[in-house]
Amino acid sequence: MEKQVKEWSKLSVRKITIIGMLSAISIVLGVTGLGFIPIPPVKATIMHVPVIIGAILEGPLVGAMVGLIFGIFSVIQSITTPTPVSFVFMNPLVSVLPRVLIGLGSYYVYKAIRTKNKILPVGIAAAAGSLINTIGVLGAIYLIYLGPYAKALNISLSTAKKGILAVAFTNGIPEAILSVLIAVSAVTAVVKMRHK
Repeated sequence: MEKQVKEWSKLSVRKITIIGMLSAISIVLGVTGLGFIPIPPVKATIMHVPVIIGAILEGPLVGAMVGLIFGIFSVIQSITTPTPVSFVFMNPLVSVLPRVLIGLGSYYVYKAIRTKNKILPVGIAAAAGSLINTIGVLGAIYLIYLGPYAKALNISLSTAKKGILAVAFTNGIPEAILSVLIAVSAVTAVVKMRHK
């Protein structure tokens, strides 16, 4: 019994450490601007990639917690460095919930794929996690804030709708590709290190 308690406490400490480390990486990517990669004409974000990596390597709880911290950071950033549309990111349904869902979605997509190929499930899970982020955030803006969003940018509702859809495609696809490349590389490296 005592041995089991020690194992669980070790596991908990390890997972808490990983949550802290991956959350810190995500925050550093945001604060420094390193999390935005220019792929003309857009800047693709990779700030959600630590959430995906945590979920695949350590499970849905770690993924959800890293996503939660990433989401809270988004709220804080929208308050401390405001833009005309920062008000949308002050709502946890826009900035926090989709980020928590990245971790859960990535993990369950990864686990659902049964194949001998070890890279394919990681790539598909990373693409899914990235798309959950894009669709979740932009979908929430569209459903909750379309009118105020258009007003803040001084554009019509139809232009705002088209703009949100355009961002979903122009940013969503490059972000998914980058997520796949980074997550596959990182997860493969960690798995090789664990098996040494």
